[in-house]
Formats: sequence, structure tokens, C-alpha cells
Amino acid sequence: MNPPNPNPSTEPTDNTRRQFLRGVGLVGAGVALTACAPSFNPRQGKPNMDADILNFALNLEYLEAAFYLAATGRLAELQGIGGDAPIQFPAGVTGTTPMSFQTDGIRNFANELASNELAHVQFLRATIAAIGGTPIPRPALSIGPAFMAAAAAASGGKVTDFNPYRDDISFLLASHTLEDVGVTAYKGASPLIYDRKPGGVLEQAAGILAVEGYHMGSTRYQLYKRRNQEVAPGLTVAAMSQAISDLRDSLDGPGDKDQGITNSPRPGESNIVPADANGVAFSRTPREVLNIVYQKAEAAAGGFFPNGVNGKLR
Repeated sequence: MNPPNPNPSTEPTDNTRRQFLRGVGLVGAGVALTACAPSFNPRQGKPNMDADILNFALNLEYLEAAFYLAATGRLAELQGIGGDAPIQFPAGVTGTTPMSFQTDGIRNFANELASNELAHVQFLRATIAAIGGTPIPRPALSIGPAFMAAAAAASGGKVTDFNPYRDDISFLLASHTLEDVGVTAYKGASPLIYDRKPGGVLEQAAGILAVEGYHMGSTRYQLYKRRNQEVAPGLTVAAMSQAISDLRDSLDGPGDKDQGITNSPRPGESNIVPADANGVAFSRTPREVLNIVYQKAEAAAGGFFPNGVNGKLR
């Protein structure tokens, strides 16, 4: 037998201790749910722009899906989804034949990206329709000349014939050009979303943001492994990554919202994950995103979207 408790008023038994902890847990959960309850409801007094926000994102998903599907020779999978607006390619590229990847790993990665982005297009179209909106048609896209112009501008003219379908590094640099923008676009749109219920628009958008973050991190890691290789005489992959970052920062407006793969503020670290001093991803407004994809601040069209994006947020 256990010895009697010398001070029963101050030392609860195992049963009472469990009851006490169980009670605290229930109360704590109740407090937490009460505190979070407003986020489960639509934003009272705010306009519901969810369909417009998702349509803005759909423009970017059309762009990413077209690029990755073209790189893997699978562009036919996008045919008829949102119409068949023209797509501009580099000379000799049709999107129906896969590019010549140098490694199986990057080929497999490109195919995974293509499948993810195509799924995003289909999911966003279905979600927009389900919440009472009308999915936008696919806009005209430039997934050749726009990449070439971006590389020339970023490199100060050192790279004048950039072709994202030429080799693994070119493909990864083109992916780097798009994915970082997608992450900041979804992050920036999150405060505007009206439907915050579990399983609602905010949660689904957060799920896409997470996937875009995985894409971005994986692409940047692959570039980091190749950071000392040259893309032009005297221009390494790391320097080109920084140049792409600097170009985007020069276009999007005030504030530092971009980083290359090696410019960590902490010496000796990589910078695969671009983040602020709190380790938080950057945000961009729709206008800041458009400045980058149009390749000119305050433009109404251009760059990756020769005729502009579709939808109300233009």
C-alpha cells in the first residue's frame, strides 16, 4: 500500500490531477475557439471580392501552367481550358515536344510542376464558379520573348539570347523568375479574402500558397547547388539570381521584397528562403505584381501578358 498523503489538501491524487488537467485543457480550448471565432466568419462590412481575387490569381496560374507544360512537351493538356488565346514562344519551340533536360531529376521536377500548376488552373476555375463567379478566359501569354527581355534587363545586356528551354539552368532561372512572384502575390492577397470559414476560400488559397512556396524553395535550392556555374562570361548563377531579384525590386515599388539565393544577412548561410527579419514571406499587392509581370511600372499590359491580364483586378 502507498503511504498516506501527509498533506492531502495540497497534493491532488492521480485521478484528481488528471481531472484538473482535463478541465484546464477544455477551458483553454474553449478560450482559443472563442478568440478565433471571428476568423471563421465572413468579414462583416467588407466587400466580397473573392471571385475577383481568385481570377487575378488564375492569370498567374495560366502563365505558370503554360510555361511548365511547354517545357515538358505537354502543352496540349491546357488546350481548351479557358479558351485558346495565343502563346508566344522562342523560335523552334512549340510546347508539344519536351525540352532537352540534362538530368532526370530536373525533368521529373518540371513534370511535377506542370501537373501542379495545371491542377491549380482547374481548381481555381471550379472554385470561382462554385462561389458564383465567372472564371476568366486565358489571356494571351509570352513564355519566350518575355523571359528573354527579363534576362537582358536583369543582366544589364550581358544575356541577350536567353531561352528558358535551352538547358536545366535556363529552365530553373525562368522558374525562379515566376515562382517568387506567385508566392508574394498569394501572401499579399490574403488580407483581402472575405470567406475565412474552415475549408473556405482563405484556407484553399493558403493551400495553393504553400505549394507555390514548395516550388519556389525547390527551384532556388537547385539553383543554389549550381550557384558558381556561369550563365554568361563573368556572370554566375548566383549573380543572375541576384540580378533577377534586383529587377523585380526595381519594378514593384518601394521597399525590399526580393532576395537572391546567396545574399543572406547572416554570413555563411544560403538564402534559399527569401524572408524578412522575422522569417516571414514577403507580400505584394496586385499592382506590384502587375508591375513585374508587365515588366514596366504602372503599365496596362506587356511582358508576360502582351494584352494584359483578364478580370476586374487589372
